[in-house]
Amino acid sequence: MLSPEARTRLLEIAHESVRAAAHDRSYEVELGREPAELHALGATFTTLRSADGALRGCTGVVEAHRPLAQDVASTARGAAIHDPRFARLQPAELEGLDVSVSVLTPMQALDVRSEDELLAVVRPGIDGVMLSDGARRGLFLPSVWESLPDPHEFLAQLERKARLNGWSPTTRAHVFQVEKISPS
Repeated sequence: MLSPEARTRLLEIAHESVRAAAHDRSYEVELGREPAELHALGATFTTLRSADGALRGCTGVVEAHRPLAQDVASTARGAAIHDPRFARLQPAELEGLDVSVSVLTPMQALDVRSEDELLAVVRPGIDGVMLSDGARRGLFLPSVWESLPDPHEFLAQLERKARLNGWSPTTRAHVFQVEKISPS
């Protein structure tokens, strides 16, 4: 669990990175000026929602490979300008934009061989889920349970996102949790 100061700073970094991206500028984190706990390797997702609550962008990484502060700056920029579902964020959209950060725990591989086995162990509202089969992969953060509370529908939509045609003997499942950081 991150300290309140680190949580606040990660939101500031995300906002600064999104603002810079919307204005077609880069934003670099000066790691030496950041709290020590933000130097630890971390994997994050940054989610953007418009003033009306609609999803406006979400990108992230599943494996920690750079310091947390730098990862948030990168995923925030990605959510603003690289989410293929949306056009690049424009400066006029910054007003009322909600920015949240999810810090992921390490992925835990599950030894499940069917959708039913997966549904028996996944915890709705707590676990994020990643499905993969070869090069195909899809991931839902735990917050997706809010809009897809039915476990069967959650799994069906995740399979669709991963471009899977149902479960196969080569399907792999991982779960993870997040520490969600959003404005109070």
